[in-house]
Amino acid sequence: MQKAGVGSTSPESNIDWGYLTKALKIMIVPKLIGVVGLLTLPTQIMTNIIFGIVIIYAIGYVLNKPFRSNNKYVDIVLLALGGYVSGTSLIGAPLIVAVFATHVAKEQLRDTMFVLWFILVVIKMASFIIAGVDLQLIHQLWLLPCAFIGHLLGEKAHRYMLKADTGLFFRVLGAVLILVSVVGLIHPPG
Repeated sequence: MQKAGVGSTSPESNIDWGYLTKALKIMIVPKLIGVVGLLTLPTQIMTNIIFGIVIIYAIGYVLNKPFRSNNKYVDIVLLALGGYVSGTSLIGAPLIVAVFATHVAKEQLRDTMFVLWFILVVIKMASFIIAGVDLQLIHQLWLLPCAFIGHLLGEKAHRYMLKADTGLFFRVLGAVLILVSVVGLIHPPG
């Protein structure tokens, strides 16, 4: 059951700014700790952490038991963990969505999550720039058309998922994520 957002959201806004602000207050410190870990921990350790987390999410999808939260304290823990994981790898979404889906109207969820993702990415990129990481931005321009196509496909999938039962989709997605993660653990990238 979804509840109205915590803060005031104007009728013309498709973003729950109130809940987004509340969640960011919980997530910001763990996010920064995750970014520091990403910059300082050995690559193999970070790779194992990331693939391990993905496998945990994926098992939940395959078993049709995704992370859910109906408790204020569990919300805080999931948001903090999601912030940390997004700092290390930007894969904290299942933990974060488990909370947001309970507090944000489903019609606002995608756009609210998009704004959250944008903020989290800006924090991470700013941290990389401050740390002197070469982002090779000129070589990444080709990703913009891919991101645009992904956004359009995501919008179409979101509209479909609002109307349909998505259990099968998530079970297949979970199986693929497990396969990719196991391959990544057996044959690490690099």
